Amino acid sequence: MRYVIKNGSVVFKDGVRNCDILVEDGRIAAVGEGLDAEKAIDAEGLHVFPGLIDMHVHLREPGFEGKEDIESGSRAAVAGGFTQVCCMPNTNPVCDNAVVVTYILSRAKEVNLCKVRPIGSITKGEKGEELAEIGKMAAAGAVAISDDGRSVMDSKIMRLAMEYADGFGLKCLAHCEDENLVDGGVVNEGLSSTITGLKGSIRAAEDIMIAREIALSESLGIPVHICHVSTYSGIELIRSAKARGVKVTAESCPHYFWLTDDVVRGFDTDTKVNPPIREERDRQAVAAALSDGTLDCIVTDHAPHSKKDKQVEYPLAAFGISGIETSFSLSYTKLVKEGEMDLPQLAERMSAAPARILGIGGGEIKEGAVADITIADLAAKYVIDGEKFISKGKNTPFTGTEVYGRIVYTIVDGQIKYAAGR
Repeated sequence: MRYVIKNGSVVFKDGVRNCDILVEDGRIAAVGEGLDAEKAIDAEGLHVFPGLIDMHVHLREPGFEGKEDIESGSRAAVAGGFTQVCCMPNTNPVCDNAVVVTYILSRAKEVNLCKVRPIGSITKGEKGEELAEIGKMAAAGAVAISDDGRSVMDSKIMRLAMEYADGFGLKCLAHCEDENLVDGGVVNEGLSSTITGLKGSIRAAEDIMIAREIALSESLGIPVHICHVSTYSGIELIRSAKARGVKVTAESCPHYFWLTDDVVRGFDTDTKVNPPIREERDRQAVAAALSDGTLDCIVTDHAPHSKKDKQVEYPLAAFGISGIETSFSLSYTKLVKEGEMDLPQLAERMSAAPARILGIGGGEIKEGAVADITIADLAAKYVIDGEKFISKGKNTPFTGTEVYGRIVYTIVDGQIKYAAGR
């Protein structure tokens, strides 16, 4: 397959330039001006990004296909501009062995849309008691390990996990919440929890575990990645650790730099997420930390649920937001259009950094690279409507939000997997 992407504004690490991209046999054969081929994609007026990578999604398969499956999640992913997604292990059975890793890769190959990268669990059954088969999962194709959805409360087990994972070239992706301090909290502890009467979760629950993972990383000299950071104080811990050379990386999500916990006052269960949406100081800190690189990545923490999981009383509702189809437009609208960062920084946070942290390739447009490419119309304005999501999960607090930046093409290994609504 040979074609050229012509007349686009291409987003490189060092800036945006108008040029052509020649794609041949699944790779970028050339980047420059005046390139030609029999077939062409006219990208005039559009921006061409390295393929977006989401290193934190929940595809639910195996076991919870009523919420999402690998096919529906992959369709949603390419519609959102993502060429690679990394799926968390809290499935049923838990992805804690090579068999489940192999199953996920096999299903993704059958679906043949985006690249699906399995993340294995740190502990067997995500129970926090015994290490999972880390080496076998790595050999089968797992790209990281995590007990996402729960913290590994036993510090000794977390230490062993980091050491074993590092030996196999994997990183631990840490969900940071002290379960004893969360104590059943469902929203941020503060004014909004007091007004609503909903049980609050103190920010210290997150910060304490962030501090522990940093301490382990610093003592062992082993990298660690902090998932879905939501607090200004946790960001300061990460910023300080990076300044003294600790091998820590971190991520956050659009709902943490768009929303404050005022949204829970309407008891909309689509605002229930784990860790909870925090206060204005936290929202501003997340946006600023993504801008200055303290937070390395923007992820979705895509957590689709069926309506029956959400249409219940707030304390009983499932945690999570379906976010993979809106992440790019939310990020572009809030961070780029409002001046927090430029387009190369956005590409760094949504593509290059996840690729680099996990060592999975991609994240850059250059000659010889795999042709994973996302093309977007940044001038296109639309209103988010969760009911129109391709994902089975329609659970979003952003319905009715006006955003900019519509995905026009998603190209994986040189093949067009999504084109303007198809």
